Amino acid sequence: QVQLVESGGGLVQAGGSLRLSCAASGRTFSSYTMGWFRQAPGKEREFVAVIPWSAGSTYYADFVKGRFTITKDYAKNTVYLQMNGLKPEDTAVYYCAVTSRSRESRADQYDYWGQGTQVTVSS
Repeated sequence: QVQLVESGGGLVQAGGSLRLSCAASGRTFSSYTMGWFRQAPGKEREFVAVIPWSAGSTYYADFVKGRFTITKDYAKNTVYLQMNGLKPEDTAVYYCAVTSRSRESRADQYDYWGQGTQVTVSS
């Protein structure tokens, strides 16, 4: 059974940084893609970034390009989201998820989800 556990959220001032982690377990992920999404109160879940577990390029939503970086650590089975230059509009619950599709930005194409971690950016 696939388990995804996010951590690293918190309260930060505008302009600050956070690094989110997503620890994955339960299967071999070499042929899968890992994604980060976020959901603010009253809004739909939106795509943030994606990275293939094996070779391949990353892909970002336009609103995070140049500020967020998605990376992976094979040894730890963990995917990270480094968030710099945070803005109040980045406030949301951040989720990691797994899909068998490549470069996928649609939430309904993801099969497994973590429980989410809250990120709050104060102005």
